[in-house]
Amino acid sequence: MELTFLGGVGTVTGSKYLIDHGGSRLLVDCGLFQGYKPLRLRNWRPLPIDPSSIDAVILTHAHLDHSGYLPLLVKNGFKGLVHATQATCHLCEILLRDSGFLQERDADFANRHGFSKHKPALPLYTEADAKAALRQFRGAPFGETVTLAGALSATFVPAGHILGASSVTLESDGTKLVFSGDLGRRGMATMVDPTEGLEADYLVVESTYGNRRHSDEDPASLLATVIIETIARGGTLLIPAFAVGRSQTLLYYVEQLKREARIPDVPVYLDSPMAINASDIFCAHLDAHRLTPAQCHALCAVATYVKDVEDSKALDRDDTPKIIISASGMATGGRVVHHLKRYGPDPRSTVLFSGFQAGGTRGAAMIAGADQVKIHGSWVPIRAEVKSMDMLSAHADADGILNWLRSFQRAPRHTFITHGEPQGSEALRVRIKEELGWECSVPEQLDHAPL
Repeated sequence: MELTFLGGVGTVTGSKYLIDHGGSRLLVDCGLFQGYKPLRLRNWRPLPIDPSSIDAVILTHAHLDHSGYLPLLVKNGFKGLVHATQATCHLCEILLRDSGFLQERDADFANRHGFSKHKPALPLYTEADAKAALRQFRGAPFGETVTLAGALSATFVPAGHILGASSVTLESDGTKLVFSGDLGRRGMATMVDPTEGLEADYLVVESTYGNRRHSDEDPASLLATVIIETIARGGTLLIPAFAVGRSQTLLYYVEQLKREARIPDVPVYLDSPMAINASDIFCAHLDAHRLTPAQCHALCAVATYVKDVEDSKALDRDDTPKIIISASGMATGGRVVHHLKRYGPDPRSTVLFSGFQAGGTRGAAMIAGADQVKIHGSWVPIRAEVKSMDMLSAHADADGILNWLRSFQRAPRHTFITHGEPQGSEALRVRIKEELGWECSVPEQLDHAPL
């Protein structure tokens, strides 16, 4: 068995891990690169392998940095099946189609307004490409073993993080290769805890927060403070939020705060068709999270759903204090970018980020104190208050990752530390070596590891 790192190393995006075994090829995750332009440009380059040579793809979860390259993989010749949990399959139905739609729309917008260097600007793939890829998905329940090519099998167990997220064990001839996927946090308000007590000969573990600890501040109290202060200034609270997972968690807290009369009774808008659909899927998979049916339906009812583009534009013409939750979570695209053009320059308003911001994104720049960001080819001044709630992150922090590793039945022969920016991955490597005594390394792009 040989493992090749085609993405998700040196960065938190573009996760792609190739396994060659017994004449067969599997790809674990198939994500888009995001963030800095040199990373985004990788999406346009051919893969170093022929997509038609891949027999199957295993998805740990639906986020685009793990699934978003699939339409292009299929377009370029991949004919095999994509195996994932049932909830992941349902979420990918909206995430991948939306990704294709947005890329088509952004290319059209760039062509109409003439700010692209490319003539014409083209989408990486289309919504039709995404629909074609979705026909190759197959869902599996948690705990069920799926038989793959090359005498390999795959078993999915809950990883927390978002709906349907999994850690995956690949096994052949008694050798177990475990992929952590994106690990969730213990005790999250909405999601189940990551599964502990796994066994691995080799392990690939994420390191998004490998050098950080989450604040232990109560998220509901902090959110209440931000809302109260923003509304008192007569401003709007704009929350860029990932459509899957984060938006539902935010709605859960807003509903709780409203019900307990801890915040003013201001309008709340969920302005993301993808987040709206994801919320419906959330309520359809009651066995995949920790909320009761009543709690789930309450969080879905607390906001006005904004589906129409004209209704979205109307929010920016309305000076009434309000809360807008809109994708994307790093302010890299989607409707939130248009709201940012309107409310970013408004000193009465607040832009509240609710999770990890990858380097090179507008979110990372704003949290670092940027006084302007580039949107649609023009510089937009940032005068609004900018805040971050990292305790809402759906990723385990460094201590959470170490505690998950300590639960393993035995030390793996080797642990590969991936899906982190260089400082995070290296910090986690040092802790694993010193605290657990495990053999571990931080691979680089296109590294090969015989197992």
